[in-house]
Amino acid sequence: MSSRSSTSVDGYTNSHLLDQRLPAGRCAALGLQHVLVMYAGTVAVPLIVGGALGLSKADIAFLINADLLAAGIATLIQALGLFGFGIRMPVMMGVTFASVGPMIAIGTDPSLGLTAIYGATIVSGLFGIAMAPLMGRVLGVFPPLVTGTVITLIGVSLMGVAINWAGGGQPSSIQMVDGVRHAVFNPDYGDPSKLAIAGLVLLVVIGISRYGKGLVGNIAVLLGIVVGVIVSLAMGRMHFDGLAETPWVAVTTPFHFGMPRFELSAVISMCIVMMITLVESTGMFLALGAITGRQVTPDLLTRGLRADGLGTVIGGVFNTFPYTSFSQNVGLVTVTGVRSRYVAAAGGLILILLALFPKMAHVVASVPTFVLGGAGIVMFGMVAATGIRILGSIDFAQNRHGLFVIAISIGLGLIPTLSPTLLQHLPAWLHPITHSGIVLGTLAAVILNLFYNGVASSERSMHMAAATAHSAE
Repeated sequence: MSSRSSTSVDGYTNSHLLDQRLPAGRCAALGLQHVLVMYAGTVAVPLIVGGALGLSKADIAFLINADLLAAGIATLIQALGLFGFGIRMPVMMGVTFASVGPMIAIGTDPSLGLTAIYGATIVSGLFGIAMAPLMGRVLGVFPPLVTGTVITLIGVSLMGVAINWAGGGQPSSIQMVDGVRHAVFNPDYGDPSKLAIAGLVLLVVIGISRYGKGLVGNIAVLLGIVVGVIVSLAMGRMHFDGLAETPWVAVTTPFHFGMPRFELSAVISMCIVMMITLVESTGMFLALGAITGRQVTPDLLTRGLRADGLGTVIGGVFNTFPYTSFSQNVGLVTVTGVRSRYVAAAGGLILILLALFPKMAHVVASVPTFVLGGAGIVMFGMVAATGIRILGSIDFAQNRHGLFVIAISIGLGLIPTLSPTLLQHLPAWLHPITHSGIVLGTLAAVILNLFYNGVASSERSMHMAAATAHSAE
């Protein structure tokens, strides 16, 4: 065996496997496998944000196509590299769930709206590009105690979305009567037939995850949604209004919803999300380096984090949201043993191709919320469980103040979820921050950890980030 097959000129063990060019058919099949694993999580954010902002089915379908396009472009940049951007490893990119709460807070603010989300997303992406070379220095501000708390809070905050999905919508709506806002009860909320279908989806996911092997087990959530769709169609509970008028092929255009608006409070909120994203990605890149045998040098890490920032800028331009590496796809690299970055690139191309077909996105946007509810309970619950798993790796005997950090941060972070009007009298420019539990909880966790524990050294921070990523995986 040549030296190239064991150690490359850069000192990377088995790094030739990352550059392995597989036969086109096999590469496409493996790329499709990556897409299937991430698809449910990829389309979940446009569905959540679009629903929260009251967008039409056609607009939500557009968001889905835009998301697939930007995810595909960002994945190609990460896997293949482009002018100092991209880690050149098998990384699949998708919208981070950390952005959901802040974006809903921005989008539902009457003075801001959807275009303010995109303005803040673009600026946060540029901020991420600028911060990429400095992450080694600031990583000590985000130890597992902070990241585990934040990820747990993200999952818990999103669980309300899944529950309302299962119930068939919102329990009440706001209507104006004689100029006064009134909450009107939704009599269809919690319809037993909707709950039954949501429960069926949940049971299917549980069954497939228990007995499914290989790819089937890895796409249990997606298959659960498919079963829910079939049952809904059979019961006449799923409709495709507007599908006939939707074109077969269309290209996503930049700034579809208008030119972006740049509001300081919204920008600050999304820059905090960007920091969370960079910390998550740092851990994932270090874990992926261990899995694939490639040493993640500071330069390589910077390239990967820059691509996260560039992907987020692309997302803001193409009417979608912040991007990060998907941990489930890192896990799939471990399961399949296939390390070629060209497989991830094939997955990126498939995502771009899917983005060209609006009818498919319209079908996804037509999936009843109660079907998504059963899947959402699993997806968002897994996010929370990942955070709990990370927190479980902490030695609280050595870090006796850790429980205070977790308790206070989650308590403050749940204010917008449990009591949305508690902070309504604070200045309006603070609302994108005070109305987002994820932003509030992150700020609290960072500040409290600094108060109790200070800043960890760079070397220890990198070690902890890799350990955190292995826990998340």
